[in-house]
Amino acid sequence: MATTSPTRKAVRRPRLDSKEFSKAFESVVDNAQLVVKGKEEVIRLALVAMLSEGHILFEDVPGVGKTVLARALAQSMNAKAGRIQCTPDMLPGDITGSSIYDQEKKQFVFHEGPIFANILLSDEINRATPKTQSALLEAMAERRVTGDGVVRNLPRPFLVLATQNPVELAGTFPLPEAQLDRFMFKLRMGYPDREAEKTIMFDNASKLAVDDLGPVVDVEVAADMITYAQESVQASDAVGYYIVDLAQTTREEPGLTLGASPRAPINLLRAARVLAASDGRTHVYPDDVRHILMPVMAHRLMLAPDAVLRGETVEAILERVVGRVKAPLMGDVKSEGNGRDVLKKGMKN
Repeated sequence: MATTSPTRKAVRRPRLDSKEFSKAFESVVDNAQLVVKGKEEVIRLALVAMLSEGHILFEDVPGVGKTVLARALAQSMNAKAGRIQCTPDMLPGDITGSSIYDQEKKQFVFHEGPIFANILLSDEINRATPKTQSALLEAMAERRVTGDGVVRNLPRPFLVLATQNPVELAGTFPLPEAQLDRFMFKLRMGYPDREAEKTIMFDNASKLAVDDLGPVVDVEVAADMITYAQESVQASDAVGYYIVDLAQTTREEPGLTLGASPRAPINLLRAARVLAASDGRTHVYPDDVRHILMPVMAHRLMLAPDAVLRGETVEAILERVVGRVKAPLMGDVKSEGNGRDVLKKGMKN
């Protein structure tokens, strides 16, 4: 029977209020923007994913700043960052860690892998074999690693930024739909605009600008922010039904062969709570849900063959879904009930 290693502290009550949450959120975003130029929206979504205890898949060309983003977030909150370059010969132990025989102690000693970090950049995840991908995705879902009969919890917060190159596909192992569903967001950094690229060029001409980036909050504050969003930000029954209706409408959409899984509305709720808290609010609004609908939903849906022939896109279909589902009135958003019972009843993961 596996035993549990007490490496992760118990969740404690948050020591901050809505104003302090918003202030800490904005300070991390502003600090990261000092080195990640012209990508405020991506920075905000990455921070939302971390504080929602989700993970991000970046499908983008090389060199647009994904590594810098991971380092900027980690250094802004004095957190531990890790990085792995996925290759076909990589083994699961190269990520999670392995036991090595210590001749002095005359026993096997576990050496932690790079996954024992607050922010892990998994570069070109589609170049790793399915076996190695599964080990990483299991750790992402369970937030723990099991080895030699011992369960070792990963630190909190814990965010995986996985990347895949959409251009060079030779020798890659594409992630199946079931594994894509485990990522909260799928994002693109995109190329910087003219002014931002000039600034990036000069700032990094002699050394990397991110090397000098200092912290603005502590990692314990980030853990408190996670707890605050989970426990103090409310979503009414009306907002809960709105989220569920959006997900269920995708399953009835004739242009899709695969609609949103039950994991999608769970992620929508978690991310919407963080988004509301970042605005200094204690209630989730329908606008919060709509704002993150595309990055949460788009990669979970699959177009029908006839929709592909018509030139439709997942984004266009999601816009159609939003137009078909009636949003709750503001009076219902702050009504009695926080929606937890509604969501637990129909959306168990």
